[in-house]
Amino acid sequence: MKGSKLAGPLPQYRDLVEKGRLQNDPYQEKVALALENLLQRLEQYEKDMQEYHIKLANWEKKRDDERRRLLMEEAELKQQGDFWTSVNKRRIELLGRWTFRRNVDVEPGVGKWVTYLNREKKLDSLVGRRPTAPPAPKGLYIYGNVGSGKTMLMDIFYGATEGIIKHRRRLHFHEAMLKINEEMHRLWKNQVEEKSLQSSISSWIMNLPVDMKVKEWLAAEERYKQEVQMKNILPEVADKFLVDWKAGQRGASILCFDEIQTVDVFAIVALSGILSRLLSNGTVLIATSNRAPKDLNQDGMQREIFQKFVAKLEKHCEVVLVGSEIDYRRLIAQRSVDQVHYFWPLDGITLKEFEKTWCQVADQSGGQITSNTIPVMFGRTLEVPESCNGVARFTFDYLCGRPVGAADYIAVAKNYHTVFISDIPVMSMRIRDKARRFITLVDELYNHHCRLFCSAASSIDNLFQGTEEGTLFDLESFQFETETEGSKLRRNVLAEGSVSSGGAPAGIVSMLSGQEEMFAFRRAVSRLIEMQTPLYLEGVGFLHPYFQRQRQEFGNDHSNTLQSPASLLDSDPAKRNKTRMVISHKALSACIIKFLLFA
Repeated sequence: MKGSKLAGPLPQYRDLVEKGRLQNDPYQEKVALALENLLQRLEQYEKDMQEYHIKLANWEKKRDDERRRLLMEEAELKQQGDFWTSVNKRRIELLGRWTFRRNVDVEPGVGKWVTYLNREKKLDSLVGRRPTAPPAPKGLYIYGNVGSGKTMLMDIFYGATEGIIKHRRRLHFHEAMLKINEEMHRLWKNQVEEKSLQSSISSWIMNLPVDMKVKEWLAAEERYKQEVQMKNILPEVADKFLVDWKAGQRGASILCFDEIQTVDVFAIVALSGILSRLLSNGTVLIATSNRAPKDLNQDGMQREIFQKFVAKLEKHCEVVLVGSEIDYRRLIAQRSVDQVHYFWPLDGITLKEFEKTWCQVADQSGGQITSNTIPVMFGRTLEVPESCNGVARFTFDYLCGRPVGAADYIAVAKNYHTVFISDIPVMSMRIRDKARRFITLVDELYNHHCRLFCSAASSIDNLFQGTEEGTLFDLESFQFETETEGSKLRRNVLAEGSVSSGGAPAGIVSMLSGQEEMFAFRRAVSRLIEMQTPLYLEGVGFLHPYFQRQRQEFGNDHSNTLQSPASLLDSDPAKRNKTRMVISHKALSACIIKFLLFA
């Protein structure tokens, strides 16, 4: 595996500058150097963590065995009646007299809680404390302006860790929040189901040579232990967020988190709980954001929780500014030959060209245009009006004028490598909800490296208007998506009481300064510009999940050939049918570097 490793971030960055693919930027080079140093430290850290997880697994097994032994001793006492009659009965009588005289209520479960704590302390003395994890190298928190190269540098680093770090994950903010929501719902649902199951008594308990009453007591003790562990659900979510350690996998873990932001109270609480747990357990975090950590929460929501979160970030991450004022996406677009993927204005000639391109691409995909239903998170589905072999078409109002959100856009982006969106209006305060949804849609299409065709009322630079009128606010962006209709919304976390159909609570609107919207607008414009460039478009075939699934289905057999997505745009059918290419690790790695330059 090590023979196929990519060069480190700094050599890759300098090589790209030498070849003229990147303009040298001292801020970017500083970040590349910091990432290079981190990569070198991670090699030893991976070995240290593998040894640590072996020790941890042995400790957990020994502790579990001792715990069962202690439970068996208590069970034998119950079976003999000594413990049951001479201790509990007397204690209950005394407690009953005391509470009767004092006329106070005793909280249910106090006895179990004391028993549980005493048992855990005894286990500490018998088995010893949990092994201490080796100190993790500091991660990186990279912040700066739109288009300054933050995500590019993070992705170069992420690619370079292949073959070095076993547990790696790269997430964008929207996807991360949805995964947190999904995992929380799954855990809550499992808790309800487990409580309703009568057959929840473990097999090891059922096989014990004791009467049923004692077995029920043992089962209750086991369930109580699980309930104690589940009372704080965020640590449990965090433990499965990056990797399921119970699957027997050992080693270090890194999380590359793109665009950390705190859009609402739920985001602050969830990110604080999840990331703090991961950092405490030795996960190395590489994050990007438009803001420094201390500036993430300018509206002061959940200040105490946020301050602890910032302190944790600054303790475990080196904070680095990419201070360039240049939007490199625009720079590369200016150097590129224009390709017609963004059609404007919405006049007769433009619309005919847009329609002609749709028919051409759909025909070249080699299938029949049909409606389709795709799965969305939380058990929902989304109807796709027109689709054909990885190509789909929507109207702006269908995707942005209805109560849909990031989960729906992620589903679209994962299933379709080419997306057509028609009739995009100029954004204004009057359609602020649609504007916010459109920005989220662009984010997800970009993050999954989709090819985008648009017909719009104005040029990209003039698409977002009306911000002088006030903050653009999307009520649906605060929605806590659930499996069933009528469930609570995330907006209920922000303001007590109901939300009327007339709009958002005044308290929420006043919290949002409008600065976050300006960041979002600039990011969307910058990404829409980059998505028209040849470098981005050529990368679709290597980076989009649709084509990655194709390669997996071929079993990574490099003797197999796959149709080039670029050939889908070729107007000559004979030439198109002959266009094939061989995928190799070297070519794929080179292409990934090339086409992630300006993310």
